[in-house]
Amino acid sequence: MGEEMTEQEVKQSLIDNYINLLRIKAAENKELDIQLEVAKIKLTSYSIDTAGIEKMILS
Repeated sequence: MGEEMTEQEVKQSLIDNYINLLRIKAAENKELDIQLEVAKIKLTSYSIDTAGIEKMILS
């Protein structure tokens, strides 16, 4: 039926999602803050450092 994603594809999807959420952050929405935190937890579970992504998008 459905194809499974490789670990690299999962990582890239998580990074893309996190970047998209950071771009929306300007709306200062509480729900957005919650979703960003959840995405960050998922990224760090794969040992993906989010600090560089945050700096690039939010600075």
